[in-house]
Amino acid sequence: MAAVALCCRGPRRTGWLPTLQIIRHAKAVTRHWKAMHFERQKLMAVTEYVAPKPAVPEKCITPYIEAAKEENGYAKLLHWQVVETFRDSRMIAMCQHNFTPSEEMLLMKHRLRKYNIHVKFFPNEIVRPYLSVSKYKNLLPLFVGFNLMLVSPEIKVKEMLRILKNVPQITLLGACIDDTILSKQGVINYSKLPSMEITQGQVVGTLSLLASQMCALVQHSSVHLTGLLDQYIKQQSGGAGETDGKAGEAQAELGPAKSSAGL
Repeated sequence: MAAVALCCRGPRRTGWLPTLQIIRHAKAVTRHWKAMHFERQKLMAVTEYVAPKPAVPEKCITPYIEAAKEENGYAKLLHWQVVETFRDSRMIAMCQHNFTPSEEMLLMKHRLRKYNIHVKFFPNEIVRPYLSVSKYKNLLPLFVGFNLMLVSPEIKVKEMLRILKNVPQITLLGACIDDTILSKQGVINYSKLPSMEITQGQVVGTLSLLASQMCALVQHSSVHLTGLLDQYIKQQSGGAGETDGKAGEAQAELGPAKSSAGL
């Protein structure tokens, strides 16, 4: 027995592992989810924390920043043309454009081009932002609907009205002439004014008349005095001549009388 015990207590092999290993598994879950009692659900819903709302809404505190939209190239080109048109034109007429046949529109453009008047089409989305920040902001009420502009570096109001009279589809709304805004009736009254040369001649004639009247008024006293002195001298010389004539007649009468007395 002792030998058997010694044999059993002999040294084991290094690195030896049993062929069978016992693995301990986890305990099975015996608790499953159970719905909360409805009374407790009511109590939890009533006692739920509700955060207080701020006195001022958050959207009022935080400013709304709109993303800037970059303008495309065609819109930039139209904006540049609008600026150039208002800068280089002395006469800008705004018209309401109704339906017009293409043949009549081409004929009108041809007639206007003879007097150096050009027809411009610009969308209101381009014109209105420019007018709102320029000195022509009073023209904004005229740009409603589909408009066209008649522009010219010279003032050709009579010719423009004469051509528009033959095109009833184009209605004149107003104009800006030499940085002066005129209504339709104002444009008509402006066309009835004389030309610049005639007006300048009238102004020169009026100024010359005033100058001549002033000179005549200043020289009136001296001329009147000179006339009075000349008249006085004539009267004096005339009186002396009459006295000499009377003395000669008296001597002629006395001469024959003396001769008859001597005889």
